[in-house]
Amino acid sequence: MERTYKTKLKRNDQVMVIAGKDKGKTGRILRIDLKNGRAVVEGVNMVKKAQRRRSQQDQGGIIELEAAIELSNLMAVTKDGRPSRIGLEFENGRKVRVLKKTGEQI
Repeated sequence: MERTYKTKLKRNDQVMVIAGKDKGKTGRILRIDLKNGRAVVEGVNMVKKAQRRRSQQDQGGIIELEAAIELSNLMAVTKDGRPSRIGLEFENGRKVRVLKKTGEQI
């Protein structure tokens, strides 16, 4: 049986890394992989990768790109840059995500 992770974080959310080598860095979520419980965050967890030339005009060599990071190491960020948990509230019969620290909607 495959396990899928549940998260209140979504694509394009502004998040902060709360653990690991990039602790304290913030960025925007580019992709989420719920099957493995990981996300790719813009400018965080950069790794170097050797890339082969695909055509005559294409540039080969070593490139830097973002690697996936565990969802448990990410937290949503408030407007003033502090990390906060996410809660759910009902507004006009719709579920909306709110930041626990400030109460602002995401």
